[in-house]
Amino acid sequence: MNKRRWWLLLIAACIPLQLFAAEADLDNGEEINEVCAGCHGEFGEGGKDGEYPRLAGLPARYMEKQLHLFRDRKRPNLPMLEYIDERQSPDQEITDISAFLEQIKLVAQLPPVTSESNFDAYERMMMTKKLLNIAKLDGNIKAGKKLYKRECRSCHGRKAEGKMDKGIPMLAGQYSKYLNRQFEFYRKKQRIHEEDDPENRLLSSLSQPQLNDLLAYLSILDD
Repeated sequence: MNKRRWWLLLIAACIPLQLFAAEADLDNGEEINEVCAGCHGEFGEGGKDGEYPRLAGLPARYMEKQLHLFRDRKRPNLPMLEYIDERQSPDQEITDISAFLEQIKLVAQLPPVTSESNFDAYERMMMTKKLLNIAKLDGNIKAGKKLYKRECRSCHGRKAEGKMDKGIPMLAGQYSKYLNRQFEFYRKKQRIHEEDDPENRLLSSLSQPQLNDLLAYLSILDD
């Protein structure tokens, strides 16, 4: 064995295994999703008008972080207690389900059926299962857009599409009821937005009418 190869092996042996990113098993993630689907839907589309949030398409990096917080009891959530703990949710399974949900694509509208298109009833039925369009909320959309630019755009993107590479979730296409609930958690510091600034009360300077305007703006971004 040459000296260079010996040094590489020695260095590798000294690096903790957790520093190597685990490769996701999408087939296993699909199996795990059968449990998640009871609340979040077969395709991670969520349900009950936002009581259960949309998970499909969220960054795997973001979902892994949230699942670890649930598992470590650092993000309180009673419905999740039954399903996630050290025994039921090892790191690899968290990686697998997060990667599986990330690659699911939902649609905000179905393509039109025309006389020239080849209509496939089964394919169309499957597409309807992946259909999620957020209902437009009442509010001042122009004012909400200004608030979004000031409060959210720098992290969540120009059209609230999120940033996949940084693990920042999209806000567009997420249930308004769920977003409003999370806003309230942040304002009351029941959920931490920035780990390096845990005392930061996100959106605490906004009134409820202003939050309604913000939500009204977000509700049209998936149209």
